[in-house]
Amino acid sequence: MTTIADSLANTIERQIASGAYKAGDKLPSLRELAQLHGYAKNTVVAAFELLVSRGLVEPRRGSGYFVRPPQQQQAAKPPEDDAGSLGRAMDIVWLMREQLKTQPDAIAVGDGFPPIAWLADVRLDKYHPKVVRTGLGALFRYGSRFGYAPLRDHLVRKLADFGIGAEPRQIVLTHGANEAMDIVVRYFVPPGGKVLVDDPGYYPLFGKLKLAGAQVLGVPRLADGPDLEALERLLVAERPRLFFTQSIAHNPTGSDISPAKAFRVLQLAQKHDLLIVENDPLADFKPTSLPRLAALDQLERTIYIGSFSKSFSAALRVGFIACGADLASDLADLKALIHVSSSEYCERTVDVILSEGHYQRHLNRLQTRLGEATRNAIRLFESVDAEVFARTPQSLYVWAALPGVADSLAFAKELLPRKIVMAPGRIFSVDSTQVSRWSRFNVGAMADPRFAKALRVALRRQAG
Repeated sequence: MTTIADSLANTIERQIASGAYKAGDKLPSLRELAQLHGYAKNTVVAAFELLVSRGLVEPRRGSGYFVRPPQQQQAAKPPEDDAGSLGRAMDIVWLMREQLKTQPDAIAVGDGFPPIAWLADVRLDKYHPKVVRTGLGALFRYGSRFGYAPLRDHLVRKLADFGIGAEPRQIVLTHGANEAMDIVVRYFVPPGGKVLVDDPGYYPLFGKLKLAGAQVLGVPRLADGPDLEALERLLVAERPRLFFTQSIAHNPTGSDISPAKAFRVLQLAQKHDLLIVENDPLADFKPTSLPRLAALDQLERTIYIGSFSKSFSAALRVGFIACGADLASDLADLKALIHVSSSEYCERTVDVILSEGHYQRHLNRLQTRLGEATRNAIRLFESVDAEVFARTPQSLYVWAALPGVADSLAFAKELLPRKIVMAPGRIFSVDSTQVSRWSRFNVGAMADPRFAKALRVALRRQAG
């Protein structure tokens, strides 16, 4: 049972973690907290003692209690706290918390985003004056439920480069691809509804579906796309309504669907009345000529989701849904009900970026860097006899099994003291209790020479 002292200590701990109290700050006095909350003084004393035992604060005789520096907190935290939080990897939000942390000295080889250096040439600060000039008065209002119209016009042209024909009325702008998926889930998935996903696949999606009360059914992912035999068995036996998949630059395997398999997936969708939600957040990192289900289907049985988070900035939070016009109107209504509107300021910023010639040069640099990083990552894995799931010319992610490593979660724990943060395979599995020898690696983060050194040392220790 949680005591009042536990609750107070937990509250102050969250305030320290969020930065409300910083290193060296003095906490309110025992008397102040007791009066503020109506607690007995002994209760506040007990809460402070809990914070001291957790290594978060220190008493100074005659002065009070003060927040300890972060490095001292790290050393003093018990194993079950966030410092050793890899043990919580079965929790879907664990990796999300890790990606949102700022740890300048850590090598996040399991990170989901490209290195900041790859995006730094998109100087967001220089775009503000141009954004304001596009319509200062409108920036103080909510904007259209569909999103900023000029950006939707731009997206029509961008989708055409992928072979997807769409009109502005078929596009709904969102707060990134994650909100787009959330809106689709809310619209289509009732409690108990059966939904297909890639397995391994995008773990935040699993969390959204479980939150909606859905039955999540995994379709095994192969190096050239979904396992067609497994997909057809599930369609016959379970009769699901939706299939969420990533055709290109699949997360976490980095694989691309083959043209033949893409065609067959759409045949099965037609036969079994299946709606496909195709998530394509890394479209800017790959050639436009690669096969996409939405291009083959022309948004008849597909809903296409895109984003600018990976290629511009995650802070902009601009994504979109492309689908049939009637469905787009319904989804825009649902978006308005949930969030009123998306961010027109961010949408105008993306529109200004797309309007400049610098945008295409930026994408060319991104793809060149990605290709080089992918080749180097595969060379490193070959040098240690690792198994690589899919070898594509350019992929932000490489799905690999290291030699002699039967449980990638256990191996990841060994690397944590060396400030190497991995993404163990079971996080990406529909059944996260299953032991996995696979891990997702970010090719940009792998470029840090400290990773290769730490990996070789850990593998030698594993073998010996």
